[in-house]
Amino acid sequence: MTAFSLRLPESLMKEVDARAKLLHLPRSEYVRLAISRMNREVAAEERRTRLQSVSARVRDESMRICAEFDVVEYGHGKTR
Repeated sequence: MTAFSLRLPESLMKEVDARAKLLHLPRSEYVRLAISRMNREVAAEERRTRLQSVSARVRDESMRICAEFDVVEYGHGKTR
């Protein structure tokens, strides 16, 4: 395991210590868990953003294809 030094405001450190104690965890384990949770949340947000972007592109392409089918099947509508 790699170690690193971290400076925190005293009020935050007191909160970390209090919550770690409440959960019966060493301070370092509490901080590791907090960092892991944050990493998962950031990764989930990145996936959500990518999925929204891809979904928008698929939707646009689907609408374009549907418009083309309208022209072929019904002889009206606009193609792009």
